[in-house]
Amino acid sequence: MKKLAVVLFVAIVAMLVLAPGAFAQTDAAKPPINSTTLVIAVGFGVAVAAFGGGLGQGRIAAAACEGIARNPGAAGGVRAAMILGLVFVETLTLFTFALGFLLYAKL
Repeated sequence: MKKLAVVLFVAIVAMLVLAPGAFAQTDAAKPPINSTTLVIAVGFGVAVAAFGGGLGQGRIAAAACEGIARNPGAAGGVRAAMILGLVFVETLTLFTFALGFLLYAKL
């Protein structure tokens, strides 16, 4: 668990270091967005969102399976709540992906 925390910390620090450089102004004739650092920052953002979404979806599915195993009579309600939770988690990941495309298109 400690190794995972260190990896996440390094990824967050890398995002925080690279993201400001993406919007640094260089010259009045050129666009004010540095495309290379923007692409790297978007890549890190989408990767972190996908990682977090995958962890969240795994926990949701595990909890739903455990709940259905404990009370098979409530399987319909648990399944509906699980699908709704999965939709919300996946939506956040897709919003991050769409934001990456929007930022890239702004170049």
